[in-house]
Amino acid sequence: MSLPVPNLDDRSFQQLVDEAKRLIPTYCPEWTNHNLSDPGVALIELFAWMSEMMLFRLNQVPDGFYLRMLNLLGIETFPASAATADLTFWVSAGQETASIARGTEIATSVSGNEDPVVFTTTEDLEIVDPALIRMLTSAHEEVFVDLTTSVQSGSATPLFSTNPLSAGDGFYVGFDRSLAGNVLELRIDATVQGIGIDPNDPPVTWEIWTGEGWARVAVHEDTTGGFNRNGVVKLLIPMAHEPLTLGQHAGFWVRVVLTRGLGDENSYRVSPVVTSIDARTIGGTVRAEHALLIGEEFLGISSGETDQVFQVVNRPVLERREGETIEVVDEDGVVTAWREVADFQHSSPDDQHFVWDDATGEVHFGPRIRYPQGTYRQHGAIPPKAAVIRTTGYRYGGGVEGNVGARTLVSPRTSLVGIAGVENLRAASGGVDAETIDNAKRRGPMTLRAGGRAVTVEDYERLALQADPSIARARCLPPLETGGSTRLLLVPNVEGHDDHQHSLDDFALSTEVEQRVQEYLNERRILGTSVAYGTPYFQGASVAALIGVLPGRPPEAVRARVTEALYSFIDPLVGGPDGTGWPFGVDLNAAAVTQLIADIDGVERVDDAVLFQVDVRNNNRRYGEAHDVLRLTDRALFLSARHQVVVR
Repeated sequence: MSLPVPNLDDRSFQQLVDEAKRLIPTYCPEWTNHNLSDPGVALIELFAWMSEMMLFRLNQVPDGFYLRMLNLLGIETFPASAATADLTFWVSAGQETASIARGTEIATSVSGNEDPVVFTTTEDLEIVDPALIRMLTSAHEEVFVDLTTSVQSGSATPLFSTNPLSAGDGFYVGFDRSLAGNVLELRIDATVQGIGIDPNDPPVTWEIWTGEGWARVAVHEDTTGGFNRNGVVKLLIPMAHEPLTLGQHAGFWVRVVLTRGLGDENSYRVSPVVTSIDARTIGGTVRAEHALLIGEEFLGISSGETDQVFQVVNRPVLERREGETIEVVDEDGVVTAWREVADFQHSSPDDQHFVWDDATGEVHFGPRIRYPQGTYRQHGAIPPKAAVIRTTGYRYGGGVEGNVGARTLVSPRTSLVGIAGVENLRAASGGVDAETIDNAKRRGPMTLRAGGRAVTVEDYERLALQADPSIARARCLPPLETGGSTRLLLVPNVEGHDDHQHSLDDFALSTEVEQRVQEYLNERRILGTSVAYGTPYFQGASVAALIGVLPGRPPEAVRARVTEALYSFIDPLVGGPDGTGWPFGVDLNAAAVTQLIADIDGVERVDDAVLFQVDVRNNNRRYGEAHDVLRLTDRALFLSARHQVVVR
């Protein structure tokens, strides 16, 4: 256990008053009126109040020393993290191309005195006018058959050539240029041939070639019912779209692949048939973050002394990107870009290094340190006297306020030529406030005990949370075999869902976050160990409950409270018995759910409560019979699917 912190004086206001009154007969026996109306008693209470305030400040001394010690040991609070969102820009009618520059600001729509939440795009977006140059069909990428002439002539053309159809058959559409980030609209004329499928859930998936493999494409809209009627398919192309040669035909390819073959449930009996396919772009999607971009900013003039400190105007400053640094301009106009380091421990007198504090925005240059033998050493170069200190640019912002809901980022801060509108189709996520002082105080001893090294399971989990503030939970599992990799499961923080109805895509781990965690742990793991990164397996869970409501209580309000409680209880982040997220590997049973519902205000009785397993990877479909208990493995978490609460 931790050492007890002494309370230097724990007397309260009333204790001080009572103690002073007990001393009155000793020092002033002629004073006999001790009632509250007596002026002397009022003075006693005044001095007791002042003494209590002094004692309170005195008791802060141990806490103050503790914080100063943490500072000396290098324990700093984590900075805020900026939320990210994908912004989709829709082009105006009749417009074929448009450009969205990096740094374009899009804000939420607000009313009154409320401040808008502003996001800025992180890269350039080019919305292009594509030319459809080739259409191919292939079975499992083996032999490619050219269908271009057949489709362009208006002939009835089967999309898939094999008979019987099998999973993996594909139809390929080739373009003359990259469609990276574009919203592609395919206008398709089709005949009713795909008998046997669910038009709302066709057994196909759309993909593009990224240069490293085929990546899935999100379908924004499909009015063709799986190629069963005339309509359009709108695809949100990712930011990576590279050329590929298929069947001696080079192009930038988009393909649709069968996910189920003949004989499987919800599969085509015969190939769907099309008579024409036209393509155009109707918009584009680009990543944006909750941050404001600041260009070149003047910080001050160098005095030529050691340990100089300058401060930027805006803070907290977000993690620097390429090109965001400090420049020193000497009296001759020579501009030098200096390099940021975490500290000056290994900096020599000639190293042009600086330290940039994210929270305060302070830029520090190297100090001069005296060593025990009486010698001095300069850690880091000193900017020349009279040199101008400036930034090349930086970003500031972040925090949970950036986790805005879907379709809320709709207001451009500047006019956009050729753009009819903008929106975020999905909620923003990843925004985390800066670490509190109390949390840093609790974290400090754990960091010191482990020495910042990843040795035990707890070390890996703790360091993963330190590596990136957007990580909400971490689970470390031992290798599956001797000499294998330690498995680290990461759960991203997800905000912006007031009803906790998260989808599987909300918990996808971005490449940037995984890379930051990997780099952080690579510096701290034991030599010879390896780590495999991933996300937990999410088991969908749905509750069907039949409840009775107390007389006089509105049934719909009670049902809403029960539904909200179920979503909160079966949640990877805020669920579970203690509200810190559903525990890994802990089963869910109907008895616990029944008790949860019974304790909700307005519920008279719970007639029945059963559990269903749900495939969250396939349109949240229930599978199997009702259960009293749903089991979990040690690498899995529950994720709420749609709960059904019936009031009678």
